[in-house]
Amino acid sequence: MESFEHLYEQHARFIYRFLLSRCHDESIAEELTQETFYQAYRSLKSYDRTCRMSTWLCGIAKTLYAAYVREHPPTVDLDDSMIANAQADPVDKVRLLKAIRKLSDSQREVVYLRMYGDLSFADIGEVMDRSENWARVTFYRAKENLRREMKRDG
Repeated sequence: MESFEHLYEQHARFIYRFLLSRCHDESIAEELTQETFYQAYRSLKSYDRTCRMSTWLCGIAKTLYAAYVREHPPTVDLDDSMIANAQADPVDKVRLLKAIRKLSDSQREVVYLRMYGDLSFADIGEVMDRSENWARVTFYRAKENLRREMKRDG
């Protein structure tokens, strides 16, 4: 079998691009690439050559990325274009914040806790003495109201 360094040189860029295409964050992709090769090194004896090395490495990377997503769920999942526009354009930011102010108290609080507090739905439910499911449903309804309000205002 080839040296592990050679395998790394041959496949690291491919694995990095694979992970970057999933997470869209260079530092996370780099960290997961390193972890992929660490895990591959530890389990190299279990590689049975029934698939290509790149396929085997992608499997490891995919598993590691799935674990990363479970541990670090995305917190801002309002319509991406609304958020991107609001961050890039002060006028859109004001429009979004005005739309958030029009939400009911509970919807507004859930949106703030999710977007700015970076809390999971379970944490939001706990903070508000409600269930995780209630937090999810409330956030979903708030997003729908925000979309309607932004379309009406825009």
